[in-house]
Amino acid sequence: MNELLVFVCNGAPVRGEFVSLGSTWQSIVERRNDPPAVQKLMGEFVAAATLLTATIKLNGTLIIQAQSKGPIQLLVVECTSQLEVRATVKLNPDVTEIPDNATLAELLDAEGSGRLAITLDPIDRQASQIPYQGIVALNRPSATHPGLLEPIETVSEAIMLYMQNSEQLETHVWLACNSETVGGFLLQRLPDSGGSSQYDPEMMSDGWQRIQMLGNTITKDELLTVSPETLLRRLFLEESSRYGVHSFPTRLVKFSCRCSRQRVADVIRMLGHDEVDSILAEQGVVETTCDFCGMQYRFDAVDCKQAFASSTLSDAVRPPSKGH
Repeated sequence: MNELLVFVCNGAPVRGEFVSLGSTWQSIVERRNDPPAVQKLMGEFVAAATLLTATIKLNGTLIIQAQSKGPIQLLVVECTSQLEVRATVKLNPDVTEIPDNATLAELLDAEGSGRLAITLDPIDRQASQIPYQGIVALNRPSATHPGLLEPIETVSEAIMLYMQNSEQLETHVWLACNSETVGGFLLQRLPDSGGSSQYDPEMMSDGWQRIQMLGNTITKDELLTVSPETLLRRLFLEESSRYGVHSFPTRLVKFSCRCSRQRVADVIRMLGHDEVDSILAEQGVVETTCDFCGMQYRFDAVDCKQAFASSTLSDAVRPPSKGH
């Protein structure tokens, strides 16, 4: 299963999504050797990125970035409008052990430093344009200690906090991850205008509460083992019979990395002659590894000279003599 399923409820101002990733998730984790708690966190962010991408009209890439001074210094997940995903994480080299049950707060909110950013980067964005980005701290006002902040404990809570603060959209998210599969479920209340104008305020409120109650019955095991189509039928059987639930064709979600020798050549040109000459003098080659897929690229002195001498980026890239 590597599917995303979108549906809308006819009797309530609600749209929803299910996602289940098997081999796509395996394509991400097989290239890495992260501690179990880190892998779980990354998997839930992968599911969240896929769900959020399907909620917006974007011809481009949605990028989730979480960073802190904690055990995870940086986590990045990217999902394109074609539902092509990739992910990476950078750990703090000073942290030698991470408990298997470490929470988001323990991994990403050390000393209250955690930040979550979501960026929408259109494919046709001009160089002078700045992509839209929303940022939230990974904490919230304490419910028991007024005036104090408490850390966000889960990825679901972090995404819901972002949607509430940055997008002003009531959203509920359920996420699950193990070493084999990631799953996710999203419910979003539609705006009170436009396509939802057919509902009166009381019906909108009652419908949203009713659908949320149904959503709260889902389990992590179901998200990890049951297909999106079956989950939809199982969870909304009565809702569908009484009011109607309309689903759209499932969409394929796949792993894809956009790294290339051509992009590395571009980076070499940006480094400048002096920096590249220094690397060549010390190491003999300029070598780099993609953080997302693990692909290695090697540029010798001839490769680098060609990169700088070329008038266009494509001219800078010749087939490597060995490696990539």
